Amino acid sequence: MRATVTKPKGVWALRIAAVVVVVLTAALTLVYRDRFREWARLGYSALFLASVLTNASLVPLPGLGITVIAGTVFNPWLVGLICGLGQAIGGLSGYLAGCGGRTLVGDSPSYARLRRWMRRYGALTIFVLSAIPDPIFSVAEITAGSTGMPLPIFFAATASGRILKSIVAALIGYYGIHLFHH
Repeated sequence: MRATVTKPKGVWALRIAAVVVVVLTAALTLVYRDRFREWARLGYSALFLASVLTNASLVPLPGLGITVIAGTVFNPWLVGLICGLGQAIGGLSGYLAGCGGRTLVGDSPSYARLRRWMRRYGALTIFVLSAIPDPIFSVAEITAGSTGMPLPIFFAATASGRILKSIVAALIGYYGIHLFHH
């Protein structure tokens, strides 16, 4: 007989919340687009700081929504680069928590599988997981630190994935606003 693995209800709630955030972000972008132009005064440095702060927490915050909105106002390629780097720097908090041995994820089967992937594929696992919009990437950051992945490899893989994801998000904001506007 084959055992079935059920996902906790919290995972589905997080995914639903992520979809709601994306839909609300798109709606707010359409309604308040002219107000977002005022962000231009704050510049890219404020965008970088917001990206670091929204990713420094182990609790998922709407950093990707900020990237989408910023893509409607600023150069989407620069937004992607700046937000991706900020997200990678903010993500170091999870990596350092894992290095310190404070694993907040426990011994679940998902965590054990992630540890195996991390040991076998290392940087590729981090790159792929950081490139997809998943609010649970903090678990991968902690796992990378706890498995002893070297910091330069972790940061390069995370930054590459986050930059790719952020460029796509900013371009969605840039081109999406034009599609909705027309």
